[in-house]
Amino acid sequence: MKKLRDELVALMPGYKWTVHKAIVKDQRVITATGTTASGSNRTSTLQVDRRVDAGQVSYTARSAGYGTRAKWLASADGRTLAQALQNLQDHYEGMASKYSAHAGALQKGRRALGGEK
Repeated sequence: MKKLRDELVALMPGYKWTVHKAIVKDQRVITATGTTASGSNRTSTLQVDRRVDAGQVSYTARSAGYGTRAKWLASADGRTLAQALQNLQDHYEGMASKYSAHAGALQKGRRALGGEK
């Protein structure tokens, strides 16, 4: 558990981490929850699961947005913690690019009709 915490703090120092241990269907699972806040408002929640199944280690990272009851937005897997976090970030960057392109197309379409900026 300490090793996971140390790795999390090294990779994601902006989060405050809590680490939990559990056994799930013959798998050893360590779950860590990290949060960021602005004042008393939670701005981001990141949860990481480290699973050991038949000697193989895998990680799942998922995140939620604003507030303590925010729904999970997305998750990503990896063979290392860094890979799982990078895959999650890549997902969000891809979605941002996709939505930005759609927003730009709508904006351009309104301009063509003499509409709003």
